[in-house]
Amino acid sequence: MTDHKIVPNQIKDELHSRSKHREKYKFNELVIALPELAPIIIRNEQGDASINFSDPKAVKLLNQALLKHFYNIEYWAIPDNYLCPPIPGRVDYLHHVADLLSNGNKGRIPKGTKIKVLDIGVGANCIYPILGNKEYGWSFVGSEVDKLAVQSAEAIISKNGLDKKIQIRLQENIHNFFRGVVQQNEYFDLCICNPPFHSSAGEAMVAADRKFKKLNPGAKGKTVLNFGGKSNELWCEGGEEKFIRDMIYESKLFSTSCLWFTAIVSKEETLKPITKAIRKSKALRSEIIEFGTKNKKSRIIAWSFLTEKQQSIWVEARWK
Repeated sequence: MTDHKIVPNQIKDELHSRSKHREKYKFNELVIALPELAPIIIRNEQGDASINFSDPKAVKLLNQALLKHFYNIEYWAIPDNYLCPPIPGRVDYLHHVADLLSNGNKGRIPKGTKIKVLDIGVGANCIYPILGNKEYGWSFVGSEVDKLAVQSAEAIISKNGLDKKIQIRLQENIHNFFRGVVQQNEYFDLCICNPPFHSSAGEAMVAADRKFKKLNPGAKGKTVLNFGGKSNELWCEGGEEKFIRDMIYESKLFSTSCLWFTAIVSKEETLKPITKAIRKSKALRSEIIEFGTKNKKSRIIAWSFLTEKQQSIWVEARWK
């Protein structure tokens, strides 16, 4: 029996109910956590404290303050020009997939290091593993094709004392997702992935230019990537559609190694070919989870090759 469904009407103008970021930033508290933030605080048009979100250095300092204040991450640094992710959106992905896991556990979110998560393309920022461990206590394996990104992620892990909870593995073949990373007789309760959205450097730059002009109405001159991003983080051949389709096809080879495979789908038009690929792969269950805010709407595509009975056995064997 197959079970493919869309979780409807989940796009809200606010973040997930468990999010620590539903209120406006309290800069007085963030400055206590990170005094270096104080000199860059400005007043926006409404007279509220803010930062210049088109300034990459300001965005990075805000991230450091958020991570330190809310998640007790003392050290967080990334090399220049690497992706600097927005924290509220990243942790929202984790909250929604935590709900996905709870659906097979009588509504209880499984917590602790016994829950093992694979992050495809962990990045230099290592953001999902550190947030997922701090929020739910999960253990992580992060895969990455970029050697400098691996070094950066490992530094974040080591300097925050998370070595026993998060492991980074270099993916030697840029065309593989699970092969070369998932070891024999290794099992993951969840796989997460935030794919490169764009299909070319030009497309990525057009999107960045549009975003820059939205943040800086009337501004002239060179577009600044306020959140940074290397080529493999922002774009790949075929864009997110091909990336996720290829991920789905390879996941079939690891059908019993993971309870739920998931990925973020940024573009609504990508959903149709991706859901078609899931059915073609003969996955038995799938869900589309819509989430986001009025400014940024996304979807999580989730699929599993295990029957409902097999999932119940999995939960009993690994989570109890």
